[in-house]
Amino acid sequence: MRYIISIILICCLQIPCKGTIPILPLPQKITYTHQQFILNDVTLEPFGQFKEWDEWVQTINDTTSTKIPPQRTIRINQIKDIPEIPINKEEAYKLQITETQINVISISRTGIYRALQTLKQLITSNEKNNYLPTCEITDWPAFRIRGFMHDVGRTYISLKELKKEIELLSRFKINVFHWHLTENQAWRLESKLYPELNSPQNMTRMPGKYYTLQEAKELVKFCKKHHVMLIPEIDMPGHSEAFNRAFHADMQSQKGMEILKKLMDEVCETFDVPYIHIGTDEVKFTNPEFVPEMVRYVRSKGKKVISWNPGWNYQPGEIDMTQLWSYRGKAQPGIPAIDCRFHYLNHFDTYADLVALYNSRIYNCSQGSEDIAGSILAIWNDRYITDEKQIVAENNLYANMLALAERAWLGGGTCYFDGPETLLRTETPETNQKFADFEQRMLWHKHHTFAGEPFPYVRQSHVKWNITDAFPNQGDLRKKFPPEDTEAETYEYEGKRYQTHTVNGAGIYLRHVWGNLVPGFYKNPQENHTAYATTWVYSPEQQSAGLLLEFQNYSRSESDLPPEPGKWDYKESRAWLNGHELLPPQWQSTHKKRSNEIPLTNENCVSRPPLQVQLHKGWNKLMLKLPIGKFQTPQVRLVKWMFAAVFVTPDGTESLENLIYSPTNPEKQ
Repeated sequence: MRYIISIILICCLQIPCKGTIPILPLPQKITYTHQQFILNDVTLEPFGQFKEWDEWVQTINDTTSTKIPPQRTIRINQIKDIPEIPINKEEAYKLQITETQINVISISRTGIYRALQTLKQLITSNEKNNYLPTCEITDWPAFRIRGFMHDVGRTYISLKELKKEIELLSRFKINVFHWHLTENQAWRLESKLYPELNSPQNMTRMPGKYYTLQEAKELVKFCKKHHVMLIPEIDMPGHSEAFNRAFHADMQSQKGMEILKKLMDEVCETFDVPYIHIGTDEVKFTNPEFVPEMVRYVRSKGKKVISWNPGWNYQPGEIDMTQLWSYRGKAQPGIPAIDCRFHYLNHFDTYADLVALYNSRIYNCSQGSEDIAGSILAIWNDRYITDEKQIVAENNLYANMLALAERAWLGGGTCYFDGPETLLRTETPETNQKFADFEQRMLWHKHHTFAGEPFPYVRQSHVKWNITDAFPNQGDLRKKFPPEDTEAETYEYEGKRYQTHTVNGAGIYLRHVWGNLVPGFYKNPQENHTAYATTWVYSPEQQSAGLLLEFQNYSRSESDLPPEPGKWDYKESRAWLNGHELLPPQWQSTHKKRSNEIPLTNENCVSRPPLQVQLHKGWNKLMLKLPIGKFQTPQVRLVKWMFAAVFVTPDGTESLENLIYSPTNPEKQ
């Protein structure tokens, strides 16, 4: 079917800066032909009543075809096949822009929707015109699942916030929202059959907060409007203490299974979606019939079933899809898999892990297949966080999702998440340049598409460090070593030579939170050692600045204690700017007993104002002392031997763009 429609000038679109075309994700194939389709004074008829192109695409049918006088037009062509598209044709499209015409070609409305997201990002401006660059695009997703997950079972998130995130991310071709609705803390989906499930007394966190069945239906419709598939998860038989409190019965018991089947009747009737996720992870199976019976039952309702792996041990044909978690998750031939293994945002820091995410292949595959469906990024709020904006900020949701959006659409990558290019290493300049290009496009969208939203990430690809080999401290974290007295390329200490090495980025793991599973700066990090990191920063003038600085990014899944007053952390980390020591902020939390129910406050640098510092005109030296004792302590379960540091505007919202970073003092070279 074919439609010819007058082009619409959309006032609400954000127009890229001169010289920048921030397409994200990048198309598979794009050829510019160096002309312009001028948008100025383009007619608004006959679809001018729609604020978004996406809205009028939904209205297209045979009756909307119209004859128009010769002028600039857009043609929507829905055809049966596009032979040159190799995979995932349902979301693929071709886009042809000439000086007088735009052709959008796809086999489906989803493909048209994806094309229009690209078309909107192409709108550019110069001194004279708003225009589209003439080009030809052939585009398709490398992976068919590109999504994000919220654990609302632990921490309720408003429907308004969920809709906003879904709508924003759909602009970047994110096509799955995984809704983890039930947990030990609470059952967040209304049940008309068993209202006791939603009683405040059966919730241990945020009592009384849940979604009505009508709200669930509303969110399904909202997702469909934005061509996003909603996957609801009802976790069974583990993570089910809320169920047990309500019914005084275990899910795996006969009584529990009878109740659960009636609940699944209600769930399947409520959710007009293809898949239901049933969990099955982190549990001792006492009834070997439970999982097979529940899979059969949900399938009998016309739904496909997803289950975590590791979890129940399925054979091909016994489950429709698995979702891999932890390094133990393994894809099985004949069972489509979603890679979520190293993709838990609640453990990510703001800077280093984003580099790893962008550089890494999905399940170490360049593109998807029948068995490798794609990836989902997950946020698990084991640690209570009361503020929705803080959840978005501390998990760096939007920056991470844009990294996944490009990697899962474009495919490729240089390694897996456990590979060597998870840092901006100086020996991989080509990889670093690709990341810097992505970063530039992402930050344009931070300032425009995501204006006003929590988006703490600032530019880091230009930040350069010199880091020493680690000195043995024998458990004395305050021990002093030669870099505190002099700066050199090599150091002699107790008859041994210690080298220095360069690396780029605002955040550096010396040892990753997941230990040797994910490479950090050191190939073989050892306990009871001390490292030093130095960067020289040129300022063209004396100026006030902010400094984002942290030495332990607090995971949102840990009950770790806050630092002691006057200390940056439990590792005796220290920092000096031009020889003056930088002291930590006043920590808002002071509790001495670990608890997941005590919310994080200002422990992470994105949840507090930056340090206020003064930069001299000329070169400024920032030096960090980075001791490590044990990798697990009574105060902090997973010690991150890391740091994050970058100079920003005094309000902390942007990097200072008039600075030059150098790993060594250029005045001595």
